[in-house]
Amino acid sequence: EKAVNLKKDLAEMQEWMTQAEEEYLEKDFEYKSPEELENAVEEMKRAKEDVLQKEVRVKILKDNIKMLATKVPSSGQDLATELNVVLENYQLLCNRIRGKCHTLEEVWSCWIELLQYLDLETAWLNNLEERVQMTENLPDKLDAVNDALESLESVLRHPADNRTQIRELGQTLIDGGILDDIISEKLEAFNARYEELSHLAVSRQIALEQQLQTMRETDHMLQVLQENLVELDRQLTSYLTDRVDAFQMPQEAQ
Repeated sequence: EKAVNLKKDLAEMQEWMTQAEEEYLEKDFEYKSPEELENAVEEMKRAKEDVLQKEVRVKILKDNIKMLATKVPSSGQDLATELNVVLENYQLLCNRIRGKCHTLEEVWSCWIELLQYLDLETAWLNNLEERVQMTENLPDKLDAVNDALESLESVLRHPADNRTQIRELGQTLIDGGILDDIISEKLEAFNARYEELSHLAVSRQIALEQQLQTMRETDHMLQVLQENLVELDRQLTSYLTDRVDAFQMPQEAQ
């Protein structure tokens, strides 16, 4: 009777493993929204816990069959053969579910990481847009133009590492058919805004550099003129002091 019950337990265990395999491993999943992906991750975590909890039952079966084999070798041998099959299938099921759970957790982590990088780069784009707007309607002063140019250039020196991560993470998920529509839409919007703002910022940078160069040249010319006027004033004052006749002066002084 004990052998019959153990044989029944082994059959039930094998049936449960078959159902678990069909439910968790053979089912095709489509992750078209973050909610679907998150639900799949949570479901697979529960599946892993459920399968691992059966380990106690498997151990009890194993111990009972070994005990029976010592008392009734013939019955125990048959059950031991069936037990080995169940143990092998159980270990395989555990490994596959662990693997799928790990994969889904990695995919979810990849999605969260992508969102974080997008948030960082969006904040940078907002800052860049603000700096570009600050270059408009500047006072016609060299210091103001120079400060605006330096401020814009400091933002433009932003490294490209985050954008590389966004591209690679997005492509990895899209290639796996995971959240591909949502990710494609997000990346398209981000890349379009990045190209537009970057082009505008570089154009403003070039314009400010040219404006700054013109202002510096003008300042230099004014400085030279001012120095010449000061020298001329000094000479004229000297001529007047010495009561020099106008016709005795150099032509330019006259």
